[in-house]
Amino acid sequence: MRSNQAEEGNRGPVSDGTTLLFGLPGVQVERVEQDADGVRVVHVVTADEAAAACPDCGVVSTSVKQRVITAPKDIPYGADGIVVRWHKTRWRCREDYCDRSAFTETIEQIPARARITGRLRTQIGAAVGDAGRAVAEVAGAHKVSWPTAHRAFIAHASALLVEPGPVAVLGIDETRRGKPRWQRCTDTGRWERTDPWDTGFVDLDGDQGLLGQREGRTSSAVIDWLRERSDEFRAGVQFVAIDPAAVYAAAVRTPGLLPNATLVVDHFHLVKLANDAVTKVRRRVTWDLRDRRGRKIDPEWANRRRLLRARERLSDKTFAKMWNAIIDEDNSGQILSAWIAKEELRTLLSTVRLGGDAHLTRHRLHRFLTWCIDSQIPELLALAGTVDTWWPEINAFIGTGITNARTEGYNRLAKQVKRAACGFRNPTNSARRIRFHCTRKQRAATRTCS
Repeated sequence: MRSNQAEEGNRGPVSDGTTLLFGLPGVQVERVEQDADGVRVVHVVTADEAAAACPDCGVVSTSVKQRVITAPKDIPYGADGIVVRWHKTRWRCREDYCDRSAFTETIEQIPARARITGRLRTQIGAAVGDAGRAVAEVAGAHKVSWPTAHRAFIAHASALLVEPGPVAVLGIDETRRGKPRWQRCTDTGRWERTDPWDTGFVDLDGDQGLLGQREGRTSSAVIDWLRERSDEFRAGVQFVAIDPAAVYAAAVRTPGLLPNATLVVDHFHLVKLANDAVTKVRRRVTWDLRDRRGRKIDPEWANRRRLLRARERLSDKTFAKMWNAIIDEDNSGQILSAWIAKEELRTLLSTVRLGGDAHLTRHRLHRFLTWCIDSQIPELLALAGTVDTWWPEINAFIGTGITNARTEGYNRLAKQVKRAACGFRNPTNSARRIRFHCTRKQRAATRTCS
């Protein structure tokens, strides 16, 4: 904005009276003043001839009823901001067949009864969605109410978010929405614990990011979301990556839901189960040996992190120190047997790096199961049973190498949004904010290509 500053005291015209462009389509600057607090007051007039057309009949009016001044809030200019005063006309409609007797000028950026301009609404929506800021914080920074800022984000997100397109590899995983709560059951009258979870759906092979979320961690949540998609979408899914969750597997196996999909179990969760088995064995053995929890002076507790670390990440010296310390303390050998079982499972899963050789895979599977069964350790028997139950899905991972790592990454982004918002009460608002935040790179790539 250009101006010839000729101040007259604390309040006076800043412009020389020349009509200035304001950057807001449909209006022009008439003059600029500065109030006692140093805030610029921009007086604008209507510059769009179509603003004098009746909204009902479309006939341009020439009969002035009155002059009005409104103060729509606009984007700030500099550190001090600006105040807009729009001098506009209220016209009469003289057409006999038109039911409207009078109307006030409007432009695209400032529709009827609007309190803020369209570009400010767009800026607020982008600040909430693109920057991942809290609605309350953005509302305070732009001096608008929380509902106004939230409606601006909804409009911004609705214009950019699109229906998920077909995907070849679908990832499904859950993320916690909030803290566990206790609610009284309406049927039994008893207090029941409820864990709020959200199930997320991710495009693992393409660039669509987070496709959507559904409240709950149940088979029905997955089935309902998939049934809302088109037949083309469901028929195009070739692989579905999950963790060893029976509810998700049951949903994917629903007849006719995903006719061409193959289930794949992610190896990360399997290694985590093996590490959990090692931890359980270590704690149980400590109780058997000392009748108490582990302490710093106990070798198995001092080496608890090394037991969970991969063998190739341990130096020979560190490995020998851990092995000798535990074998001298645990005469039963159960802790090291659990550690060996964990490493055997990792070796089995690493076959994916060798192209999923079928003969080598069968050999390593037999070695892992034999070790767990021969040990007769309850935790290892449970681990072997889990691997045997999910072996078709595990074998699919070894053959394809498909993982759910991208889904876990979007779970982290979802938690960031929840922390910035200090939680959500409305699941719809939560799903919208999270999906918008988890598709930023995809939208940026689309704009760059276009």
